[in-house]
Amino acid sequence: MPHADLVFTGGPVLTMDSARTRASSLAVTGERITAVGHDEVRELIGPRTEVVDLTGRLLLPGFQDAHIHAVGGGSELAQCDLTGVVDVDSCLERIRAYAEAHPDREWITGGGWSLETFAGGLPTRHLLDTVVPDRPVLLSNRDHHGAWANSRALELAGVTAATPDPADGRVEREADGSPSGMLQEGATGLVSRLVPPSTPEERLAALLRAQRLLHSLGVTGWQDALLGAFNGMPDPSGAYLAAARDGSLTARVTGALWWDRERGAEQIPELVARREELTYGRFRAGSVKIMQDGIAENFTAAMTSPYLDGCGCATANSGLSFVDPVALRDHVTALDALDFQVHFHALGDRAVREALDAVEAAVAVNGRRGNRHHLAHLQVVHPDDVPRFAALGALANIQPLWAAHEPQMDELTIPFLGPERAAWQYPFGDLVRAGATLAAGSDWPVSSPDPLAGLHVAVNRREPGTDDHRVFLPEQRLDLPTALAAYTAGAAHVNGHDDAGSLRPGHLADLVVLDRDILAAPPEEIAEARVERTYVGGALVHQV
Repeated sequence: MPHADLVFTGGPVLTMDSARTRASSLAVTGERITAVGHDEVRELIGPRTEVVDLTGRLLLPGFQDAHIHAVGGGSELAQCDLTGVVDVDSCLERIRAYAEAHPDREWITGGGWSLETFAGGLPTRHLLDTVVPDRPVLLSNRDHHGAWANSRALELAGVTAATPDPADGRVEREADGSPSGMLQEGATGLVSRLVPPSTPEERLAALLRAQRLLHSLGVTGWQDALLGAFNGMPDPSGAYLAAARDGSLTARVTGALWWDRERGAEQIPELVARREELTYGRFRAGSVKIMQDGIAENFTAAMTSPYLDGCGCATANSGLSFVDPVALRDHVTALDALDFQVHFHALGDRAVREALDAVEAAVAVNGRRGNRHHLAHLQVVHPDDVPRFAALGALANIQPLWAAHEPQMDELTIPFLGPERAAWQYPFGDLVRAGATLAAGSDWPVSSPDPLAGLHVAVNRREPGTDDHRVFLPEQRLDLPTALAAYTAGAAHVNGHDDAGSLRPGHLADLVVLDRDILAAPPEEIAEARVERTYVGGALVHQV
């Protein structure tokens, strides 16, 4: 056998391959793994072989992210970034400082603020006016299901007390009906339509900025969950295609084409054409994203029973189904017949049920075509629907970082769900016990893209670095090998990369080296690990 280009020795090597879970050496030739084993792999070392002595560090498959908005995240890194700010004064000071540092910006844009920073999750235009009174400001919250506008932005957009709520959103209002400054869901488009669009060059720079960050976190591939223009967010498709063509896209990316919820089946031929147009090199767009509902914190996640009010009484609101559930079955059946994967945003238990009903309808008509339809977020899943994932072959796309006690959960979610539904949240353990396949993602920039932080919460059901020792629904904790599988083999499966996600001969050499063996350390220390090296196709793309 010819000598390898790259050999790792001195393991541990975690393969995520059931045939051989552990090894101590691995060889790479070109883009592929050529040997996995122990001392015998050293026979492949030649005079030009690069040898990496792991010296106890952990080698494992590169992480993949099954649901992310990389270009949006990269854009926000260059805008007014409010990520991690948890009090009002600090939030306003960061906005003031950004505006003063960018006097040439016509609009102040960005986001990342947390709902729990403000009473009831509702910041006001008057607060923004105190720091930026003369220029329009529009700042998305961290989940991107709402945005905070100042008076100037609302004035330019013509949003007044007389402006009706759009069908897919809500304008929060003051006592006299005037807009308060908080726009929910589709109402953000009333203002975001005026924000000057980014240029293609800026979007490409945002992608490459995001890629550097993701590689530094060990992420070698992902599924971008929104290829299209939505609520003022520009379409990232061109940036991906440009990077794929010029070779600067080093990650493996699957794109989910946006399903315009204002339209119906007439858009399917356009999706077929875009799939063909947007497939080049390491980028392909074979998925379709259908956002079926909103989020629980603003009461737009679709529930099977009404939300509660602050007194614990049932309201008249059970959330929104953005796509008619009967029509959804026909749309998914048609997309499945064309071999599209369907990527659902399904957060409330009614939305989860509607999405599973649509997959069931497609299977009944088309049979099992192996298109790997998956439901993302899964905040509230009715127990009756948990076994349906395995029965239908629908994949559970989880965002583990959200499954912990923190103010947004404790103050803005649990009281309005009630105790029974609150116990149905993020049922990772139940899904695994029922035979479902898990794939993990971050939804960055909604939350951190760091897989190690996500692994920490999946296993501990507690946020890393917190003094809060409460475990959120401990029966739903995952063991570390299962959680790792969701971030490697599971996500690779959802993303259509069957020759990645596990380390076996013939597979792609998408690899990550951690500074320690996290399986040999206490689970409370998972988030303390750091990525030292990341490889895609045998090429080093990050090194500390």
